[in-house]
Amino acid sequence: MSHSDPAFQSPCSSPRKTKDLAEADWFARPSPEVAPELLGCTLVRQFADGSRYRCEITEVEAYAPGDPACHAYKRQTDRNRVMFGAAGHIYVYLIYGIYHCLNVVTDAEEVGSAVLIRALTLDELPPWISDKKRRKPDRVAAGPGLLCMALQLDRSHNGMALSPKEGEALWIEKSDRPIPHSDIVQTTRIGITQGADIPWRWYLRDSPSVSKP
Repeated sequence: MSHSDPAFQSPCSSPRKTKDLAEADWFARPSPEVAPELLGCTLVRQFADGSRYRCEITEVEAYAPGDPACHAYKRQTDRNRVMFGAAGHIYVYLIYGIYHCLNVVTDAEEVGSAVLIRALTLDELPPWISDKKRRKPDRVAAGPGLLCMALQLDRSHNGMALSPKEGEALWIEKSDRPIPHSDIVQTTRIGITQGADIPWRWYLRDSPSVSKP
């Protein structure tokens, strides 16, 4: 997307009618089905002051029942409870005691399933992004921890519904153009030890924001 795109909106512009929203029922499918369809969609992060940032989803990973790498693999706990709830909510967890990871809950209730958003391309960089990172804007959200820092997402957002409500909000707009299969790479997931052979990672082939192993 470019700033000349009619869909682009400056973070300081007034609220507008959103495009085709990804509603809860759209997410109520198995995560390996939802994940590749999220590529090219737009994640919109809105803050309490009305400012918003639009981000193209460029990399995802699916986690589902029977998958040893899934947080819901063994049982429901306080940590993963959101994964067993309604589709279309977000599951945010902390890794290494430092980095937050953004996931979208999928499938039916009581089924622990989610899609990890691994990388984004931001249309505009928020003012809190450092000068050093601004030199490589495509790498600002090139990883699950990086994108949460860029959009100021943390555990306080765990359980939030994807919805364009007033005030602080997060939602996803469907892509208005289908992504050709030739532009999508499917491969095994990274950064895990269990279930590492399952090919449930997808990314846009030529995107400079895709995370690195």
